[in-house]
Amino acid sequence: MTAQLPSSNGGDTLTEGGASVPASESPARSDRGGGAERRRGVLLANLGTPAAPERRAVARFLREFLSDPRVVDLPRWLWLPLLNGVIIPLRAGRSAAAYRAVWREDGSPLLVFTQRLAGRLAAELGPATHVAIGMRYGQPSIRDALAGLRDDGVDELVVLPLYPQFSGTTTASIFDAVDAGLGELDWQPVQRRIEDYHVHPAWVGAVADSIRQYRQQHGEPDQLLFSLHGIPQRYVAQGDPYADQCRAGVEAIAKAAGLESEDWMLCFQSRVGREPWLQPYTDETVRSLAEQGAKSLQVACPGFAVDCLETLEEIAMQNAELFEETGGGKLAYIPALNDSEAHAQALAQIIREVAQPS
Repeated sequence: MTAQLPSSNGGDTLTEGGASVPASESPARSDRGGGAERRRGVLLANLGTPAAPERRAVARFLREFLSDPRVVDLPRWLWLPLLNGVIIPLRAGRSAAAYRAVWREDGSPLLVFTQRLAGRLAAELGPATHVAIGMRYGQPSIRDALAGLRDDGVDELVVLPLYPQFSGTTTASIFDAVDAGLGELDWQPVQRRIEDYHVHPAWVGAVADSIRQYRQQHGEPDQLLFSLHGIPQRYVAQGDPYADQCRAGVEAIAKAAGLESEDWMLCFQSRVGREPWLQPYTDETVRSLAEQGAKSLQVACPGFAVDCLETLEEIAMQNAELFEETGGGKLAYIPALNDSEAHAQALAQIIREVAQPS
């Protein structure tokens, strides 16, 4: 059983301004006949969300998500019967209740903020660039987003997964879906794929500014936690660079925010199953700090481009309750960059740096 890392172009990776991109275009195509100007499109890809906070919709989403061999790499003959016969029946109802706790009047937070971010990004990039969103699981799908860009006449495609840190479980899975979608559409635009941007100065600066502004408005806590989504330790041992990129990115953010090493801690959330995941675990860290006498915590989640179930329910609700129940005081969640102007400007800069000149 192995964690599958990307084969975007079968080549090395270049770092441009802090964003990692494949060293070659995929597929290779460097010019157009007659020197005509290219029409550029951006696929802004995110993980996805159920269509509704209801058991059936959540079960459908979980089935698609957890069937991805990038996410769970157990043999299909073993995993799929377990998933469909045990896990989804057990989890669908609980997960639906969690989604209902954060669902907005206008829909899923992840989808709403991603749509708004795409609008701001399009405004930053200008009318010559077409921006579409695609979800790895659920709707709107990556294939449908690609079809829309193709129909708009795009012939140069920038793929930007909204994952600052690369992992085979996330970014590489999005590239899988892009490859499948392009194959189904029989479409071969020039491509630039952004593999990560965890130390890009524009993104680091935007996150650091958001933390500084929050602390100016709400005061400084006893401890600041950077909580990022975990993955099994086994995947890291097999070569996934995610853990190293989490540490490098958080260190860069802390430095840009003017934080001392004793002011913050890195931890990992959202583990499932019994095998070891990246540590320290967020919930155990929150409990330990409360038992040690901490009365105020602030938590930032720079692995999430926009707020979603994992930030709004797991951190802002579950862990806040845990902190209080175990003797702490207030745990405050620092919102993601979401559809802020600073976020759109940072992503626009990253795209401009890696995109082919027209």
